[in-house]
Amino acid sequence: MSTDEKLFLDQNGVSISNSRFIVNKQTYAMNGVTSVKQAENKPSRLGPIICALAGIIALTNGKLVIGGAIVAIAIVWLTLQKSIFLVILHTASGEVQALKSTDRKFIDSVINALNDSIVHRG
Repeated sequence: MSTDEKLFLDQNGVSISNSRFIVNKQTYAMNGVTSVKQAENKPSRLGPIICALAGIIALTNGKLVIGGAIVAIAIVWLTLQKSIFLVILHTASGEVQALKSTDRKFIDSVINALNDSIVHRG
């Protein structure tokens, strides 16, 4: 990095300066980035809900062990599902999904650093 380059973030393999955004061995020139946004991919809850309903039906039909096991599996499945948060860059050539993570705070810090970099460059 040159001496006139200001660093906004260097964490978890992500580096953001006023001139570059480096992530996953890919370098983006910040002068080509017009805006950034965060998106969220939420997992489908349909599978765990159907599983839980099947367990409840089994419970009401007197199948206590099987019904209880199915409901327990549905609850575990539901709690293990996590949203995936995305960093999307807007450039002259379109949108680019630059980064994804289940850690919302990390993605928030990347978005904030990218916005600071855009503002800093003027």
